[in-house]
Amino acid sequence: MRALRAAHLHDEGRQALLQMACERIRSWGPPYTSVYAYMLHGNELQLEAYAGRETEHTRIPVGKGVCGTAVSEKRDQNVGDVSAIGNYLACNLFTKSELVVLIRRGDHILGQIDIDSDVPNGFGEREHAEVKEVADALAVLL
Repeated sequence: MRALRAAHLHDEGRQALLQMACERIRSWGPPYTSVYAYMLHGNELQLEAYAGRETEHTRIPVGKGVCGTAVSEKRDQNVGDVSAIGNYLACNLFTKSELVVLIRRGDHILGQIDIDSDVPNGFGEREHAEVKEVADALAVLL
């Protein structure tokens, strides 16, 4: 959080702050395999930064996949087994679990942090709380 606040004080733009957040979260190591920052533009999430594996999913409609479901249901998503999700959008064959934490200012959703893990049931309460801290900081800084 300190690094994000310092970058903001030095007039770093939104893309730089999102990229820094993705890189910092991924640097925490397993279970954080790939980290994506999607921002909400109308009824579509657009990928604006990532750390880890590339994804072909640069635009996701609200309601589609785990990311789109998080926005449509207005709540974070923690999926321990992505193969059990019918509308899952696979970024790669290695992902086993996914955590999506909304970036929100009050009731207004700005975007989300989407994390893939190669570990089944990779995310517990501790990981969710850690990522939520970053999402909450971004909500203030963006």
